[in-house]
Amino acid sequence: RVHTSHDLLQLMERAQQQRKVGETNMNKRSSRSHCIFTLRVQAQKHIRDTGAILETRGKLHMVDLAGSENAKAASLDDDGAPSKDAKKQRNSQQQAAARERERMNINRSLLTLGRVVKLLKEQSTTNKTNMRIPYRDSKLTR
Repeated sequence: RVHTSHDLLQLMERAQQQRKVGETNMNKRSSRSHCIFTLRVQAQKHIRDTGAILETRGKLHMVDLAGSENAKAASLDDDGAPSKDAKKQRNSQQQAAARERERMNINRSLLTLGRVVKLLKEQSTTNKTNMRIPYRDSKLTR
């Protein structure tokens, strides 16, 4: 819970520090994680004439999505130079495999988000209420 703009900026800075970034050939600081920031605002105003309280509420979702990447275009794998040390080579291969899993997870969650948005739009324009929306197929859409 925040009460001042300073509190809000500190919270956003903490979230930014927890984000994962990595370098690819396409982007020096490529976001490797999604960030969803929900701002709920609540205000109360006392009305003098009646003594009543007017309460206003709002919610704003700000979303920064990790970028979808093509493995070849992003050059997520090694530079191709042979390693003299087997341990270094094995470590490099493990890092490349981890980056590939990360890329696949990002792309999968973006694909799920696209399906959710498409189905929600279709549901609202066709008045179909029995459509299955795949919210639970990704952490991003839960």
